[in-house]
Amino acid sequence: MLFNKNRKVLIFIDNITVYRYNFVMKGCANMTIDDIIKEKKITKYRLSQTSEIPYTTLSDICNGKTNLLKCSAETVYRLAKALNVSIETLLEPYFETRITFDLFKSNVCHRLKELGDIDFLIETLEKDEIHKYYEKKWYPESFYLLAMVDYISRINQVPLCNDYDSIRKEKLQRMIFPSSVLAISTVSKDNHVKEEAIKNSIPEFIRFNIVESEVRNVI
Repeated sequence: MLFNKNRKVLIFIDNITVYRYNFVMKGCANMTIDDIIKEKKITKYRLSQTSEIPYTTLSDICNGKTNLLKCSAETVYRLAKALNVSIETLLEPYFETRITFDLFKSNVCHRLKELGDIDFLIETLEKDEIHKYYEKKWYPESFYLLAMVDYISRINQVPLCNDYDSIRKEKLQRMIFPSSVLAISTVSKDNHVKEEAIKNSIPEFIRFNIVESEVRNVI
């Protein structure tokens, strides 16, 4: 249990990194084939044998080199049958549409506003969205969400979740600015706008080369 300076309880979070996986993966909906394999505790080799799909092909599907949507209907059917899931369940994650980064940021900020700091923190860790975005190579989304988690943890005096230490060592090659900053900079033809935005950015975000100074005032 954690307390603030006034000895008020902040959160029961002692074992959050241990039990958070108990709240996810309860079903196969929205899970990739790799997630389903792990959930069912079978090996890729065993699935390859059961489905009669070459191991190299299965491995390419699991690591993202081969899109399941581009596989033959027979391959999808064999995998679904071997995993004892519907074809729809197997294909659903591959139909996911990636929204714009600005909309993603807005959704995260609205969720923070609706849930409050601590519930937002718990929900995000439980869902493990940071790793999921990272594994899909959606790096801006993964870094932004991790930055938000670290920022919320800092201002609420909550220890950082060390599950993401390896991701914290990375950053985007190119700095991402809010669309409003880019618009003002373009119209005014003044690079000082960007420099000021970087200066005022929240440390947890700028560490990943994401310029973000306001996550509270959303409508």
